[in-house]
Amino acid sequence: MAGVDIRLDHKGIAELLKSAEFAEAMAEKAGEVAATVKAHQSIRRHKMPVTTGAFETDRATHSVTIADPGGLPVQAKYGVLTQAATAAGLEVTEGAPE
Repeated sequence: MAGVDIRLDHKGIAELLKSAEFAEAMAEKAGEVAATVKAHQSIRRHKMPVTTGAFETDRATHSVTIADPGGLPVQAKYGVLTQAATAAGLEVTEGAPE
């Protein structure tokens, strides 16, 4: 593959990541994650609310939150958010992306 020159269209990629279509795809994926979290036995038993919300940084995205003080211990003990994200095909990494 010597001699191949690849150039990324950074402006085009940025436009794509902020597009309505990308935001819609992220909302759909957040819905999948939230549905899995809501189905977890601890979340159901304690009737913890699970919310999703849109926000934008350098791209359109969504968050999934266990909106209850008991959500942190449930995540710590069972990894419910992490497992739900992985089950939805998302890559879970430690810390903020570089």
